[in-house]
Amino acid sequence: MIVVQPVPGPRYGLDQSAGHGRARRRGCRAGGGGSVAVGADAQITDLTADDHACLTFGEPEELFDLTAAFVRDGLASGLKVVWVSDSAPQRATSELARRGIAVESALAAGQLAAAECEGRLLSGQEFDAGRAMDWLTAQMAACRQEGFPGLRVAVDMSWALRPVTGVEQLPDFEEGVAAALGGSTVSVLCQYDREAFDPVTLATVSAFHTCSVAAATYYADAMLRICRQYAPPGIRLAGEIDYQHAEPLALALTEAIRFDGDITVNMTALTFIDGSCARMIVDAARGLAASRAVVLHCHPGIEATFVLLGAGDMAGVSLVSGHDR
Repeated sequence: MIVVQPVPGPRYGLDQSAGHGRARRRGCRAGGGGSVAVGADAQITDLTADDHACLTFGEPEELFDLTAAFVRDGLASGLKVVWVSDSAPQRATSELARRGIAVESALAAGQLAAAECEGRLLSGQEFDAGRAMDWLTAQMAACRQEGFPGLRVAVDMSWALRPVTGVEQLPDFEEGVAAALGGSTVSVLCQYDREAFDPVTLATVSAFHTCSVAAATYYADAMLRICRQYAPPGIRLAGEIDYQHAEPLALALTEAIRFDGDITVNMTALTFIDGSCARMIVDAARGLAASRAVVLHCHPGIEATFVLLGAGDMAGVSLVSGHDR
């Protein structure tokens, strides 16, 4: 279970009125086994035109992974994609490229844009919901004029954690987005750090979204997190894992194998793995069809365990040190 650290009272001093339920709600349910973290009712790969999705993430790696999948699927469908990131545009595009997105060609074609919040959602340290909506509607109009069949916009809301004038208008912005998207070919992914935003605020803004999105999580406690990775597809392990966690690891591997294509096991945030769990991963790789490849990302200490198990000599398996990423 993900633990959200409480903050005394809602950040925005909101009134929980009946009006907060006016936005459309659609219960999206992803297929496959495993629990989905933080009450999510959709997977990032389920999102379609006119969705206004609320993504909650717990760490930067999770944010970049889920955003990369949102961007990847949009580009593959011929849509225009805009990511308004709390990071510098160069950081955002480099994270997308690291996850297999053809960033340079998409940027050159005008199909992809990465931008900062300043000048889009913010003017200096001031937020105005009406001005932010003007920016979004201008993006929607420009997309139509450029001939794209639709638009995807990802918006990192971490700017709202800073001392920004007008931040209390954030729910007004979310409500405006919900109204603007109805019947359109535009989807917006609003991204909230669940460890930093207080629970009341998250519950309030989520009411304006068509569905909530989070990484499918197979296991999570203070010592270990096992979740699905979306770009590139596979699973991600963080913390320490041993034989006691064989069942959720097996579940995660089984679901990854069920999907087509190559598999990445991201262990760059893993500090310990025992022989039984490492062997389970190697056996899963050995059982795949010859046409499918497995990439094991890990730091040198973890890599040594897989070398001892012969993973480095297996056809179709690549051992990649964390330093090579």
